[in-house]
Amino acid sequence: MLSRLHGLVQAESRFVIATHSPILMAYPDAWIYQCDGGGIRRIAYEGTEHFEVTRDFLANPQRMLNMLLEQ
Repeated sequence: MLSRLHGLVQAESRFVIATHSPILMAYPDAWIYQCDGGGIRRIAYEGTEHFEVTRDFLANPQRMLNMLLEQ
């Protein structure tokens, strides 16, 4: 999907995508907006909860699995 998206961007297509995928959010020069109780605001990729959760999981999968499975 990312390679198809890239090809379409190169052809000057534009997109509005709702996703939880940190891989899609990492697309170069993507504008990321967060919608929450405070409204809608533009945020950095590294500031998304999805990035933080994925980073923490990859840094220590066993710790994250223990946390998730204890709940």
